[in-house]
Amino acid sequence: MINEQQTREILLQYKRHGWNLRRVLLSAQNVEFLSDSLKILFGEAEIIVSEIDAVWFSRASGKDNEAWELRRLGGTPFALVEVFESEDDEEVRQEMRKEMETRLSQLASKVQNRNSKA
Repeated sequence: MINEQQTREILLQYKRHGWNLRRVLLSAQNVEFLSDSLKILFGEAEIIVSEIDAVWFSRASGKDNEAWELRRLGGTPFALVEVFESEDDEEVRQEMRKEMETRLSQLASKVQNRNSKA
């Protein structure tokens, strides 16, 4: 279960640094848990039911590039970042974002397994 207050703090921190919330990945359990506050927390961002709880942010990076960051919600905090060039088409970007989601899920599983053995 993710913590609503910690999620708010993460969103505010990214906003202060110029990141735009683009998508929200939530487990079905957390969609239900946060159902009354989804709009308040995430505004108009697309909410996607997922195996991981994470948020996608983007912002300009350099002259013509755009950075996308996938930030894990709950558990050990970490994020993955990819910078796309202006000439990258949306299909390539989407494929790369899917790969990042898979990597984040795998990393989260490893951390969780390590913590449960400790």
